[in-house]
Amino acid sequence: MKALPEPALRAVEIDYSAATMEKLIEIDTRALGASREKHHRYLRTDPATTGVLLYAGGDAVGYSYLSASGHVGPLAVMRPDGLRDAFAAALRLAADRSAGNVSAFLPGTCDSALGLAVDQGMRITFPMLLMASPGYGDWKQYLPRNPGFM
Repeated sequence: MKALPEPALRAVEIDYSAATMEKLIEIDTRALGASREKHHRYLRTDPATTGVLLYAGGDAVGYSYLSASGHVGPLAVMRPDGLRDAFAAALRLAADRSAGNVSAFLPGTCDSALGLAVDQGMRITFPMLLMASPGYGDWKQYLPRNPGFM
């Protein structure tokens, strides 16, 4: 993780205010076409998980959750071209926490995240097939926490 680029996005811990929840819903709706409000409320209760909003300047453009064990996800961004920067910021946060391992579930259509993972020496340790009905996101703006959490 030492070769990670400096994050282009600024991370601010999620405060779960009404305005923040609205922003999280907006990000999920743009990324997946559906609200994940219940998931955010659930993650809020997990003491081993921290959520951050990712900002480009003054605009929240995405979010990421990080587990104490170094797992990144879920992560979502407003636009597909922001995924690499968001994933890089999340990887930097995970590495700064001194996690022994850093992991993420990366859909195959997330070329920019996959490229960054390969560049950082990450490897596939648990391959799987994730399927979704047509119209449920395009998987270029979202990294899941795990398949069962969808």
